Amino acid sequence: MNLLTILFPLGWQHYLLGGLCIGTGVALLYLCNGWVGGMSSVFSSSWSYLLKQGFFQQDRFLKTRQWRLIYALGVVLGALVWRWALNDGQAQHTSVPAWQLLIGGFGVGFGARLGNGCTSGHGICGLGSLQLPSLGAVLTFMATAFLTANLMAWSPA
Repeated sequence: MNLLTILFPLGWQHYLLGGLCIGTGVALLYLCNGWVGGMSSVFSSSWSYLLKQGFFQQDRFLKTRQWRLIYALGVVLGALVWRWALNDGQAQHTSVPAWQLLIGGFGVGFGARLGNGCTSGHGICGLGSLQLPSLGAVLTFMATAFLTANLMAWSPA
């Protein structure tokens, strides 16, 4: 068994293709329109429809909420097309109850706003545009992930 098989038991090609698609999409969004495709801003701009507090009524959310909702819809539709194209019969399932996923999603969205962006936004959009705060954020995320993974690996089962 080689290292690639150990690290990627389901294969690595689809990860590469997915990364290329995401990178190309984000690059085209920026090059064609000057828009940064961070998904955590979709969270805040979507809430601007419902919540009238000052934070959610900022111009940066109000002026971008239409294209951000279309962007989010494209992400969902893209995932569905990807799933349909694979058609390998191995659908992903979880035993986590929907209410826990919903609470977790809101928690992650709130945390992403607090951190001025989510992990993927800092990693893809922030590093791609050479933003120094994004480098700090990504290094912090990665260090925390490495520490957590190692603590979990060393903890008794």
